[in-house]
Amino acid sequence: MSGGAEAGTVRSQVWVDADACPGPVREILVRAAGRTKVPVTFVANQWIRLPTSPWLRALQVQGGFDVADDLIATHAGPGDLVVTQDIPLAARVLERGAEAVNPRGERYTRDNIAQRLSMRNFMEELRGAGVQTGGPSSFHARDRQAFAGALDAWLARRPRAHD
Repeated sequence: MSGGAEAGTVRSQVWVDADACPGPVREILVRAAGRTKVPVTFVANQWIRLPTSPWLRALQVQGGFDVADDLIATHAGPGDLVVTQDIPLAARVLERGAEAVNPRGERYTRDNIAQRLSMRNFMEELRGAGVQTGGPSSFHARDRQAFAGALDAWLARRPRAHD
């Protein structure tokens, strides 16, 4: 599923962990797919309405712990970009050679993923002990802009098949 060989070249694509993907990020991805002809697959536990396009696909998976994550982690590979807020999923796709970014435009890398996993686990322990840690801050225009910039940077460096 990750691209396909065309004269030995892999066509990269975007995989989206769509259950928690903010609407503005979805809009950016939909426009980018049409503009650049990069395939974008939204994976979610619920049905997702997308415009009709040969570059867009929505996959609905059965509800259950990590079902969407497992599908993405199984299919994403070298040259692909995964959009997710899920740090363990980001770690899994990095191991498979894909790139990962969160909806606020922050890249997950081999250099920062261990620290992000540790911080996530620490915060989870605090919440488990009853400490109020608060949630993520509101999604702002600057987050949208940072995501668009991160996507544009990936699009500029991605491997491409001959169009």
